[in-house]
Amino acid sequence: MRPLPTDLGSAATLHGHSAFTTLRTRHGQALMVSEHLARLAATCAFLELPAPDPDLPTLSPLPWGLLRLTVTGEGTFWQHRPLPVPALPASGADVWLSSIQVHPQLGRHKTGNYLPYLLAKRGAEQRGAFEGLLTDGAGYVADGSRTGLLLRVHGQLVMPGGGLPSLTRAAWLAELGEVADVRSVSLDMLRQADAVWLFGAGVGAVPVGRVRAETWEQAYRAVWPDTLHPALVMPT
Repeated sequence: MRPLPTDLGSAATLHGHSAFTTLRTRHGQALMVSEHLARLAATCAFLELPAPDPDLPTLSPLPWGLLRLTVTGEGTFWQHRPLPVPALPASGADVWLSSIQVHPQLGRHKTGNYLPYLLAKRGAEQRGAFEGLLTDGAGYVADGSRTGLLLRVHGQLVMPGGGLPSLTRAAWLAELGEVADVRSVSLDMLRQADAVWLFGAGVGAVPVGRVRAETWEQAYRAVWPDTLHPALVMPT
């Protein structure tokens, strides 16, 4: 047993009292800045944290990157790193339906209280899956560990309530000129979907080829989004 280092004694470290957002960058330019700062500011207000610094740092000109902005009681901090290109087959992402639940209040925010998403992601990785899905307290599908979910059910676009409002998903819906119906997504609805997609700064917009659970699995036809939007494409 060792004494706790001084730099690990903050509320952000001990209790997850922090807010963050992750922006995709292209040649050193952050994408969708106003949308990310607005969502981050709303979370900071909810958590009674300082407002995020609106002035972004000068970034190295990475071809593709991820810029993480983190707000604690001490201010706004940043980290810029290369965007890892996920290896996905043309048949789409393999997804694991975990037993982990989103927090009923914090699930709408990106906070340092990140343990449910970490556990869902680790559970998916242990099963060789690309992503892990989380449910809410009633058993409805709510979110991915690092992505937002969108379904097409009987021709209607549907996104689950209870999870984080995905900015990448919103960008694709805006590009399509469509509005998704927000509703509780049951496991039956997930299995009956015509197509399923995942959205996030780290992956862009990718189709789901299969969802697996403990007692069932469902295959889908992978419909890759037809887009050149730099926040949505799969980096190469």
